[in-house]
Amino acid sequence: MSEEEQTPPASLSALRERIDSIDRQIQALITERAQFARQVGLAKGPLKEALEYYRPDREVQVLRNVIDRNQGPLSNAELVRVFRELMSACLAQQNPLRVAFLGPEGTFSQSAVLTHFGHSVRALPMGSFEEVFQEVEARHADFGVVPVENSSEGAVNHALDLFLDTPLRICGEIELRIHQHLLSHATDLSKVERVYSHAQSLGQCRGWLRENLPNAERIAVNSNAEAARRARSAPEAAAIAGEAAAQVYGLPVLRASIEDQADNATRFLVIGKDLFPRTGHDKSSLLLIGGAQPGSLYQLLDPFARHGVNMTRIESRPSRRGKWEYAFFIDIEGHVEDEHIQSALADLGPLAGQVRVLGAYPVSLL
Repeated sequence: MSEEEQTPPASLSALRERIDSIDRQIQALITERAQFARQVGLAKGPLKEALEYYRPDREVQVLRNVIDRNQGPLSNAELVRVFRELMSACLAQQNPLRVAFLGPEGTFSQSAVLTHFGHSVRALPMGSFEEVFQEVEARHADFGVVPVENSSEGAVNHALDLFLDTPLRICGEIELRIHQHLLSHATDLSKVERVYSHAQSLGQCRGWLRENLPNAERIAVNSNAEAARRARSAPEAAAIAGEAAAQVYGLPVLRASIEDQADNATRFLVIGKDLFPRTGHDKSSLLLIGGAQPGSLYQLLDPFARHGVNMTRIESRPSRRGKWEYAFFIDIEGHVEDEHIQSALADLGPLAGQVRVLGAYPVSLL
């Protein structure tokens, strides 16, 4: 008989007492951490804004250490979520960060805010992408969060276009797994006459809608939360939205996870005022303005290839500066302060004025 088989199992009461003891230790350590976090704030001097205490490079380092130490049984994602909330609460001792997003309450953008910054921030719902940028530019918000691409529907062009004229920087990225649900007070699909949702979400569920609601009218609105708000008072209507919207607007889930792609995800960008230091696991975003002459894009990209800079994404949009002139949004591996990227930028020569650094930020952890 093995030693494990010889050892009698602990009683339920003994296990609970042990858990209670561990909880007391955890709480004492959380209190101690919060006290040290406050001392860090005091050591930085009489700063006035939460933004001056926030260091995403340091936060990412802490979270990477959490992942490196993890030996289970909790997943990396679960532990990262716990520590994000802990850091969010500690930072809020000074003054909560203000983060603007496309509202109203219950959108995927709000979920992205809370995933990245934790629930101790002040999440500020805005009526449009333009308002998100304006609030950050005017310093009414410390950061903004906007979606830029979906894994099945591609770029969110309206958000991309706003980077053409803004002085703001990209400070971070969030990759959010997106589950689209059909929300309605209708008791059966046959009773649904129209479906409200954001155009991107309608596209992500195009196949499901064609098969299951071929005769229902599809109405695009400004956000999924707005769709849920409209559907909650009309039993013949439904909304495609996430779980948060279902809870906020009191709508039952008539069908869950109706997205066409099982791995459906949306990438969000965090926008702010500053360019933060490198972490060693970074990504940079650049804006290249190419003329209509042959080979202009090649001339802009060639120095990056020669210096071993890996490009991970490119999107083109009209530059709004001249007929048939395009702006190219590219993502590259590494931080713009890295030596090989600096060398590539230096080699652009007279073309350097056609390249703008939009931001450098830590690669999304999960």
